Amino acid sequence: MTQRARLTWDADAVIRGTRDGVARGLRLGSEHVLQVSRDRVPIEEATLERSGTATVDEEELTAAVAYDTPYAVRQHEDMGLRHDAGRTAKYLEQPLAEEAAAVGEIIAAQVRRALR
Repeated sequence: MTQRARLTWDADAVIRGTRDGVARGLRLGSEHVLQVSRDRVPIEEATLERSGTATVDEEELTAAVAYDTPYAVRQHEDMGLRHDAGRTAKYLEQPLAEEAAAVGEIIAAQVRRALR
């Protein structure tokens, strides 16, 4: 008995699905990094912590995590400042480096999901 199968390849749908999955993965990945970094942000009145945002440019497929206070950069870069236990300078740089593999897995999972 002969069996046949026909496969129709819709490259446009694959590209759209891949882009959608990457965009969703970038959003989830950047929010993950934001949450990890919020646990380390120097905290006095929590203004710096509340200023954190995660954004995604779906056209360029880029993501950004940022803190927006006048002193955010100094708090991040000045290793000589004293902070409460668990709070530290490099509150964004370190989580980004530490969570890079997890973010990659998040993006890959979203691409797989989009291509089902």
